[in-house]
Amino acid sequence: MDLRNCRILVTPTSYGKFNPALKSELENQVAEVTYNTTGKPLSSAQLAVLLPGMDGYIAGLDEIDRHALASADKLQIIARYGVGIDRVDLAAAREKGIIVSNTPGANAASVAELAFGMLLMLARHLPAAMDRLRSGEWPRVQGVTLQGKTVGIIGLGAIGKELAKRLTAFDCQVMAYDPYPDPGFAEEYQVAYSSLDELIGLSDFISLHVPVLPETREMVNDAFLGKMKTGAFIINTSRGEIVDEKALIKALESGKIQGAALDAFSEEPPDPSNPLLSHSKVICTPHLGAQTDGSTNMMGKMALQECLRVLSGRKPHYQVN
Repeated sequence: MDLRNCRILVTPTSYGKFNPALKSELENQVAEVTYNTTGKPLSSAQLAVLLPGMDGYIAGLDEIDRHALASADKLQIIARYGVGIDRVDLAAAREKGIIVSNTPGANAASVAELAFGMLLMLARHLPAAMDRLRSGEWPRVQGVTLQGKTVGIIGLGAIGKELAKRLTAFDCQVMAYDPYPDPGFAEEYQVAYSSLDELIGLSDFISLHVPVLPETREMVNDAFLGKMKTGAFIINTSRGEIVDEKALIKALESGKIQGAALDAFSEEPPDPSNPLLSHSKVICTPHLGAQTDGSTNMMGKMALQECLRVLSGRKPHYQVN
């Protein structure tokens, strides 16, 4: 297919933000590019209006369901700008012959850095200390040192590995649970693989790095939290659907866990009345793990390359369906 005849839909609002050349490179090779101007991910109904006539689609966290894809009369590829594919109806895409790809590893370092920063903030109760200082207090806040503590990483993929690398300098024990272990990495970075229950019970900090699957949806529930060490902390920079938010609130209120840091919520954006947003033991951020110059540039470059490869008749590097 001649790229000069192609029409492309680009919905991630940060596409080309730090590297405008990504936009000009795309625009110079195809007939037309339509950008998302709403400032947020698109709904199924919004996509259904935009997809007719589109040959390629560089996709953000949009609701890419069967209804939206029904209107995709020419679409050849959905190039996900990121790793998660839980909001893409892969079966519907397959039925229509639409390739779905993603950008594995592009945001790994950035998300790991956020998880690591959250871990340090939880350990030293920094948000609460800052709030009290600003209100005129001079509090003595008792923190937790990482030295000698156990950090459990659930999901030792690209992001989990980047986090493990950063933890090696802090003299803590790193445990990991992953159904596909990497013994070579574990040996190099002194990571101890374990069962999930063992990790939950022994960790002082647990960091979640798993995709949304039937077996991971709301995996952090009453039973999970009940197995955690009293006074432990939990960090979620993956997907909000991994955590049962009501169960988490109960565990925080009871003192079972000491604190939580969340970069993702079951509903995004969360309702302002969500009690997690105002809870003194919770650090909340607006799903910004991948929002750095480095990861944004890499995701944009990889998604662009995948889209153009398919439209020019070549196979993608990272097809997921």
